[in-house]
Amino acid sequence: MTASSHTLWRFHGGVKLPDHKAESTTEPVAAAPLPQRLILPLRQHIGEAAVPVVKRGEHVKKGQLIARSDTYVGAHLHAPTSGRIALIGDQPVPHPSGLSAPSIVIEADGEDDWGDSRMPPIEDYRNIDPVKLRNRVRDAGIVGLGGAAFPSAVKLNPRPHQKIDTLVINGAECEPYITCDDMLMRTQAETVIAGMHLVRRALKPERCLIGIEDNKPEAIRAMTEALGGEERDNIRIVPIPSIYPTGGERQLVRVLTGREVPSEGLPADVGVVCHNVGTLAAIYRAVVLGEPLISRLVTVTGSGVHRPRNLQVYLGTPVADLIALAGGYTDDVERLIMGGPMMGFALASDAVPIIKGGNCIIAARAADVERPGPVMPCIRCGECVKACPAGLLPQQLYWFSRARDFDKAQEYSLFDCIECGCCAHVCPSNIPLVQYYRFAKNEIWSQERERRQAEAAKQRHELRRERLEREEREKAERMKRKQAAAQQTAPTADGGEDPKQAVIRAALARAQARKAEQAAQDTTAAAPASENDNENR
Repeated sequence: MTASSHTLWRFHGGVKLPDHKAESTTEPVAAAPLPQRLILPLRQHIGEAAVPVVKRGEHVKKGQLIARSDTYVGAHLHAPTSGRIALIGDQPVPHPSGLSAPSIVIEADGEDDWGDSRMPPIEDYRNIDPVKLRNRVRDAGIVGLGGAAFPSAVKLNPRPHQKIDTLVINGAECEPYITCDDMLMRTQAETVIAGMHLVRRALKPERCLIGIEDNKPEAIRAMTEALGGEERDNIRIVPIPSIYPTGGERQLVRVLTGREVPSEGLPADVGVVCHNVGTLAAIYRAVVLGEPLISRLVTVTGSGVHRPRNLQVYLGTPVADLIALAGGYTDDVERLIMGGPMMGFALASDAVPIIKGGNCIIAARAADVERPGPVMPCIRCGECVKACPAGLLPQQLYWFSRARDFDKAQEYSLFDCIECGCCAHVCPSNIPLVQYYRFAKNEIWSQERERRQAEAAKQRHELRRERLEREEREKAERMKRKQAAAQQTAPTADGGEDPKQAVIRAALARAQARKAEQAAQDTTAAAPASENDNENR
């Protein structure tokens, strides 16, 4: 059976976009040189930020743990090279807000010295224990490298009721301009396949499906050679149509398996786990070579640079350095974008660093930046409904989000929106629909945080009130015990007396007796002298 005979399904909606892939695939992958300064934000993944375990001025080795996250949905952070911790504090980070965030800054010493920081390679990795694999992936700080940056160890630990029968490998890379996964499969197909075998042994699925969009023939060819055929040992390479957003996790699961991930559910709920090809390569390096996640492949492209290309980059490298390696800016650069043109975001500066989820930098000229016309009223054409790959009703979500009717927005499955931008792309009224959905989500999250904080404050108040009441009761009990003790020491009805009081009374009596005796003696001694005086007179 050939890969072409595999049944493919169609997800709802989606759009066909110009791919702009060829611009950055003409040159071979190159290794970016070590920068002088590396900026490492403490939060580079979904979940809580990592906590520094190093101090300013400390010298660190390449691969050394510099910040750890002990939460379940978290990822550790490692030094990409050896050097000195120059700063622990707020630095500009790649974020739509353009704000700064807590980061660790390393001044590289140029030695790129591992020291003894490299994790010991797991020799018998072909028979690796699932728990051992999860721990190694977690220790290596690996997250999904397709852009979402979800901690990978969590995906390797399905819940008891989630029977995983299918492992899906995401090589779709559906957004325009991005080619880092394509070039990874072309140049490191054996590493990707080896990482897939590690994950497969841990999850023990019945089959493995590798989905690659049909506009990547070189990647399909390289992966087929690395696997040893289009299908082998229930592992199949499946070319899929290049329709945006086929690379979305839910959409890829639908295309390859025909299964629908439930609303607000996970692929594991329908027996599927999905990993990006870059993640698999990182898992292999962590297990076999002992390397934590300290670098990644990044596409630097767009008509705003002279030499679009793919670079193997140290995490923390400033974007400006990558632009220079891509030949520098052209004269009329309008915007810098991290990610793709559909789901990425504009950067406020090229001083921000590359992070774990940073797969692409696009330098766009003014002619490339689509300038939507003026926003007009919704004409209820329904084009957004046709394009939505999540099968939602974007028009209704827009009205509810705009009216701040967040309960209704949630009833219409707001959080199933993957923010792909298809609805806004086809809207003839130029309504920035995704911006409204993001606004609604952020407001709901904010209200939920406030609710949790209020509940926590209420709980603290109740605990304080209970503590004060308990202390009052204990104080009253102590007073009762003291009063009871005093009553026990008081004189009894039959004339009994407290022994201590008796001792005191006896001592007073003896003192009075001694005083009276002394007075009598003084009187007796003075009496004869008085009589002689009388006789003389």
